[in-house]
Amino acid sequence: MPLADLLQDERTYGSRITGIAAYRPARLLTNEELAPLTTVSPEWIEQRTGIKTRYHAGEEEDLVAMSVAAGEKALVHADVDPAEVDLTIVATATRKRRMPGIAPEVASRIGLPNSGAYDLNAVCAGFTYSLAMASNAVRLGEARTVLVVGAERTSDWIDPQDPDTFVIFGDGAGAAVVSRSAEVGVGPAVWGSDGARHKVLGITEKADGREYVQMNGPLVYKWSTATMPDVAHRACAAAGLTIDDVDWFVPHQANNRIIRTLTHELGLPPERVVNDVVVTGNTSAASVPLALSSLYDSGRSTPGDIVLLLGFGAGLTYAGQIVRMP
Repeated sequence: MPLADLLQDERTYGSRITGIAAYRPARLLTNEELAPLTTVSPEWIEQRTGIKTRYHAGEEEDLVAMSVAAGEKALVHADVDPAEVDLTIVATATRKRRMPGIAPEVASRIGLPNSGAYDLNAVCAGFTYSLAMASNAVRLGEARTVLVVGAERTSDWIDPQDPDTFVIFGDGAGAAVVSRSAEVGVGPAVWGSDGARHKVLGITEKADGREYVQMNGPLVYKWSTATMPDVAHRACAAAGLTIDDVDWFVPHQANNRIIRTLTHELGLPPERVVNDVVVTGNTSAASVPLALSSLYDSGRSTPGDIVLLLGFGAGLTYAGQIVRMP
């Protein structure tokens, strides 16, 4: 069949999130435990970031193990046949092994016999980018079901001598299942980047040859709080909604100050904003699915609730979309 005929016969479907789950490592670190390892006090940490605890992965809790744990739980929640999972996407920026990616191993360990698999690195926006890719694959009929995972071990890349990063970042994995639907449950993505500022946040080699995350916190704050409100409004408009239609706001869990400022700028009620960073820290690509899972597990949401997701960070890269709660 000629390609032109394929385009004319193309059929699109709806997509929706049918399962959501999280994996948080066993080791929970309080500010009181973390402060002696660095150069600041527990009070400084909470006042500066709003974070009270974060999780650090143990030796056995590598990126694959955490991704598998979150992915398996998400598939159980979605109640889908593993044979119907046609694609697995793992969003991560903290792999130590450069090649191959971890998504094929994740799919194999879970037992997904028909799944394609790839990694995606958009750092803190990784999950929202991956969710858009999953939704597009389902809508175009290229996949019946897609497993999307955001997983990070940022504790491997933080320096105790740099408290601005050492006290903020944590580890974990969150997963979502995107399935074919008669209705639209995942809105169009609104995304963009500002590569001229790529040095603001990233992994840098220090004088001793080791690599650590380095961040210009004030610039990240100014950029995110100045740019993201417009992205949020555009994501709502792309779904045919306004910010007043949003039931829940799940932003990237960067720090409490950024979340509070975005909440104020968007005019959203604080009780409708998920603030998982206080207990989980900044987990980069894992932060949005961890926060979404936290919302679901809390029992505060109801199926069909409208959620605004907003991922943003290193790159500088961002993406936002509207989804409905499973």
